[in-house]
Amino acid sequence: MGNSKSEYLNSKQIQITKTQNSKQYDLEDRTLEFARRVRAFIKKLPKTIGNIEDGKQVIRSSGSVGANYIEANESLSKKDFAMRIKICRKEAKESRYWLNLIDTSNNTDYDKERRNLDQEALELTRIFGSIVESSK
Repeated sequence: MGNSKSEYLNSKQIQITKTQNSKQYDLEDRTLEFARRVRAFIKKLPKTIGNIEDGKQVIRSSGSVGANYIEANESLSKKDFAMRIKICRKEAKESRYWLNLIDTSNNTDYDKERRNLDQEALELTRIFGSIVESSK
């Protein structure tokens, strides 16, 4: 009976590891998709001086969310991991800021897309905030 119990525990550990890894990769994919969606959105906008400058900023910050998440997953210590996740949260918040400065010229499709991107940045901010809290 001891043998089957240890086999059960090993299979549970493997299942937990697989679940953790799939969540990790899901968030990597999600942050990548967020950065891609931001870039596609910026390409559509009116080419005003403000949109060009704000677009550059939001492109940088949206890409930085995922790049720092990848760095967090390769961190060397718990402290390094927490710091990188905090940077992810900060960059997601910054993305929201720049998105809200974008001039959509009252185009309802652009406004809707901006709201969707803003919502995704908010959700990412909350996810990273939760990770920070649980890593303490």
